[in-house]
Parts: sequence; structure tokens; C-alpha cells
Amino acid sequence: MSDYRIGLTGGVGSGKSTVAAMLKALGAGIVDADQLVHELIAPGGAAIEQLRAEFGNDAITPDGGLDRARMRARAFSDSDVRRRLEAILHPRVRAAAESRAQALASSVPYTVLVIPLLIESGDWASRVRRVLVIDCAEATQLTRVQARPNIDRSTAEAILQSQADRTARLTAADDVLFNEAPLADLQPRVARLHAAYCRYASEAASPGAL
Repeated sequence: MSDYRIGLTGGVGSGKSTVAAMLKALGAGIVDADQLVHELIAPGGAAIEQLRAEFGNDAITPDGGLDRARMRARAFSDSDVRRRLEAILHPRVRAAAESRAQALASSVPYTVLVIPLLIESGDWASRVRRVLVIDCAEATQLTRVQARPNIDRSTAEAILQSQADRTARLTAADDVLFNEAPLADLQPRVARLHAAYCRYASEAASPGAL
């Protein structure tokens, strides 16, 4: 087993969760930054009281969780709000991700850190051995994102604009999966990547490996 880590990233709507689920089914360990955020901002989550203090009671729903729709709208219309929100969440997510990755290392061939803002948060790159980018056309991203609850076109466009552009992501990539195809076509390509990652992890763990 291994602490070899892959950073999986891509623009919103590119299919990161789909690819992560396929890799998990093949035996990879998965640490999903978005899932960690959801845990932090759920009712009773570890970040709720700090978020309440920073943004007021209006930012918290009656059941005690973060009002995601309200805060999403505020964050993407005001860069200062987004910066303050990230200052609360990002350090907690990093700490939780590190803890979970360490816990997985003894039971998986490698671990995938699913990090939407890997390229934007440069310090993440030092924590992984390879970067896997899930890519698709921006028109496809917009269509997929608008299909989510409470997201209209203007919000979808704002989310895309807040992320690194495709060129920056692709430049940083060691591996790229273009995800416009049916799942049946994507699965064998994911399986080939999994086999390669298992091999890289094994080689990295071998005596004398670089």
C-alpha cells in the first residue's frame, strides 16, 4: 500500500466526481475537497460558528447549516466575500484532507485528492505526485452546471470565470481525460490510468526509487 498521491482537478462541470467514483471502484483511495466542505458547512459542522460570526445569522439556514445559495451569490458578486469565505474554509479543508489521506495510505495503492481549485491554490501542487485534469468544452461545462439546482446561466458563468482557464489547467497537467464521451467510452480510459498509477506508486515505493 502507498501514500502516493494524485491531484485530480478540472473546471466546474467537467466530470471530476464521475472519474473519482470510477477510480474508487477500481481500488483507489479518494479524498474529495468538496465533500469536506459540505461536512464543514452542514448543520453542526466545524466551520458554522466561525461563518456565523463572519457573515451574520443571515448566512445560516434555520436548520443550522450554511445558506449555500445565498453565500454563493454573495461570493461570486463580491471578491472580498469570496476571500473571507475561503480564508475560513480552505485551511480546515487542507487539514482534513491531509488527515484522511494519511489514514488511507495503509490500505490503498494510491490516493486521489479531488481538488477543484488545485491550479488556483498553488500550494496544493506540492502535495501530489501527478496532476490529472478532467477537461471538456466550456459550452459543455455551462450546460452541466445550469442543470444543477439553483444555478442560472449568469451564476454558472461567474463560477467559470472564478476558476483557472483551460489553458492554465492543461499546462499544469501530467494526465488529461477529455470528458465529452459517453461513460462507456470513459471507463476504459480511467482503467488504463488506474493501472498506470498503481505502477507509478509501486515504483516510487521500491528501494532506490527517485
